[in-house]
Amino acid sequence: MAEKDLAKIVYQKYQARLRKFIARKIENSQDVEEILQESLISAVDCLPLYSHKSSFFTWLCGIARHEIADFYRKKRIKTFLFSHFPFLENLAFEALTPDEKLEKEELRKEVRKVLGALIEGYQEVLRLKYIEGISVNQIAKKLRITFKAAESRLSRARESFKKIWLTDKLKIKNEK
Repeated sequence: MAEKDLAKIVYQKYQARLRKFIARKIENSQDVEEILQESLISAVDCLPLYSHKSSFFTWLCGIARHEIADFYRKKRIKTFLFSHFPFLENLAFEALTPDEKLEKEELRKEVRKVLGALIEGYQEVLRLKYIEGISVNQIAKKLRITFKAAESRLSRARESFKKIWLTDKLKIKNEK
């Protein structure tokens, strides 16, 4: 049987169950689809290694777990690189496809909207830390408060941002 035919059979038989398995671990539906595709491709490539020690679906779930771990690892690396080397984000943004640029711009709008919903003090401290990229010590000096007060305000601002962000996401999810 040709690899193409085998891939089609695996996809038709297991994609729905595997998608549900992945969706329980990943919230974003586009990420679920990407991980599903990567998992199925890896499964077809590794089919000669399947040893029949477990059910085929259990084996597929193992591959999906690895793909999920890779997804989070890449996401962590990207976050680290962009936070430490902001110029890389600009380079990556220029290289994005139109759809990705649109998604990134929509994300920026959502972030601005949530920032706008925060009290002024929280807006300022988050802007200084994450947009201007200055240290907590520099924030304290700029705002003429103690280091501990700046740390505390930043922590409360993050929590407030997170609460509003999650509330908005939950509203959107419930509307669908």
